[in-house]
Amino acid sequence: MKKLFNVIVLLAGGALFLNAQQKNPESTELWEPVPPIVTPGEGTQAPSDAIILFDGKNLDQWQTDKGAPAAWTVAEGALTVKPGTGTIQTKLPFGDCQLHIEFREPTVITGDGQMRGNSGIFLQGLYEVQVLDCYNNVTYSNGQTGSLYKQHIPLVNACKKPGDWQTYEIIYTAPRFSEKGRVMIPAYVTVIHNGVLVQNHIALLGTTEYIGLPKYKSHDLKLPIVLQDHGNLVSFRNIWIREL
Repeated sequence: MKKLFNVIVLLAGGALFLNAQQKNPESTELWEPVPPIVTPGEGTQAPSDAIILFDGKNLDQWQTDKGAPAAWTVAEGALTVKPGTGTIQTKLPFGDCQLHIEFREPTVITGDGQMRGNSGIFLQGLYEVQVLDCYNNVTYSNGQTGSLYKQHIPLVNACKKPGDWQTYEIIYTAPRFSEKGRVMIPAYVTVIHNGVLVQNHIALLGTTEYIGLPKYKSHDLKLPIVLQDHGNLVSFRNIWIREL
């Protein structure tokens, strides 16, 4: 009984101590760690801690999947798909990141559905955020602009008309795998299209598949960003990335 009494007294004393702490504003102040200072970008300028992947001048940060120089067209500050030359990917690998990329659909409209201004941004080369001209163009919902291709339908269609520059802000968390190759934490993606939230911290079901269901297969924590050659003259500019 005496031990029980002592425990009760200790618990009561602890409660009084915590109550006293709650009345002291300094008790809930954290001074460390101190967040690093980052200078925000203005206009088309990237934040000070960003890695510039394309600044309108050259393809120094890009190559083919075979390691050869990227063959897409660079002109007037834009990078444009050169049909038939294949996808291009960053020389550097990335995992968790904030990716900023701007794209423009061709003004000469040819085809419809998936054949109209089609390209794609593949995070880690495996998980696609769809690029498509969906301005007055109907296609399957989980394949339209802003979709996580064949997995998640965008919340809204925020497309601008062909010829106008559009923006993606993509926040990506790479999946984590166990030593045995089992997915422990799925990949998560947030997409803001032209300032409008279209994917809200969505868990991916696996890699992007054109046919069949998505599935995970263990891979490195960092892999290249890939831009797709789908045969359409889609242009890109102002591409930068922040590692998280």
